[in-house]
Amino acid sequence: MTHHSGRHFLQIPGPTNVPERVLRAIDHATVDHRGPEFQEMSKEVLAGLKRVFKTKSPVVIFPASGTGAWEAALANTLSPGDKVLMVETGHFATLWLNMAKRLGLDPDFIPGDWRHGADPATVEARLAEDKGKTIKAVCVVHNETSTGVVSRIGEVRKSIDRAKHPALYMVDTISSLASIDYRHDEWGVDVTVAGSQKGLMLPPGLSFNAVSDKALAASKSAKLPRSYWNWEEMIAANKDGWFPYTPATNLLYGLRVALKMLLEEEGLEHVFKRHDRHAEATRRAVRAWGLEILCANPAEYSSSLTAVLMPAGHSEIAFRQVVLDHFNLSLGSGLTKLRDKVFRIGHLGDFNDLMLCGTLSGIEMGLELARVPHKKGGVDAAMDYLARGEQVKSGAKARAA
Repeated sequence: MTHHSGRHFLQIPGPTNVPERVLRAIDHATVDHRGPEFQEMSKEVLAGLKRVFKTKSPVVIFPASGTGAWEAALANTLSPGDKVLMVETGHFATLWLNMAKRLGLDPDFIPGDWRHGADPATVEARLAEDKGKTIKAVCVVHNETSTGVVSRIGEVRKSIDRAKHPALYMVDTISSLASIDYRHDEWGVDVTVAGSQKGLMLPPGLSFNAVSDKALAASKSAKLPRSYWNWEEMIAANKDGWFPYTPATNLLYGLRVALKMLLEEEGLEHVFKRHDRHAEATRRAVRAWGLEILCANPAEYSSSLTAVLMPAGHSEIAFRQVVLDHFNLSLGSGLTKLRDKVFRIGHLGDFNDLMLCGTLSGIEMGLELARVPHKKGGVDAAMDYLARGEQVKSGAKARAA
């Protein structure tokens, strides 16, 4: 049987579920991207994005995936041979490293165990050792999508300042923006990288750079080649609501609605609390099942996703297939070093209590069908927590310090 009745449960850590209102907005008739209707919408979207990034600096939109935003961040600020300090927090931090190498940069990669975030003390020590100030940028993934681990971006900023180092600070927020509290200006980030397909509740196709004055100054002398990714042309055109080349017009209509939902209807602080709450309910379910959360430090728990270690001798690939076949539920796979070792539960974006309970029910039934050793009662533990309406007390404050 190939037909599944009912809705598909897409509970990977992105792309996430797209609200019907956003889909209908994307379905808007295509308009002239050099006409007044588009200009008005463009100005509204660019202003709204600044509120999401919590910045007064420009936010640049590229028609691309988050990978494009990575390249734009590096290409606009650096020159061939420049040394960059990067931290191995998981699969996506490693992909950013590989891109830096391909662009002709010289990365210094701080090794990690994929269970912890970037260690501010280690970053500080590496920068203190750099007496000649040869390191031009520090690159950190805020929420590592492959592991469910959050790096403490504010603390890393303080470590850079204590080392009195002039390096640019670049942060990937692809799976945290609009899901986990993030503060571009307050945390002294120079380039923030993001994508449309996760907390912003859109399909893939838009990528973003929030850009500080320091990063803009660096772009004046940077020597890496750039054309499509050039900030200067984008920012100049954006001032009047235009783009230097054809933008993803219909996705921008969807983004306008998504921003209204996030900023005006729910409010970002409520969005963060909702994500914290669903993450805590998920972790309570995992513990009740007797399974292990991959993230080893509770202060670094992600509110976007939870990565769960499979018991020894059991395959996450086989387990996820059982869940998909029986319940039409998609869970995130283990990536590279974690392949066949963890499954990932996405609980971000357009998501509510009943969707979480349905997801956890599918997982608990799947554990039984796949004969994965576990205890019953994970769904009950999550429902008990959700029914009490409690809020997580740690979350953003622990990550922001």
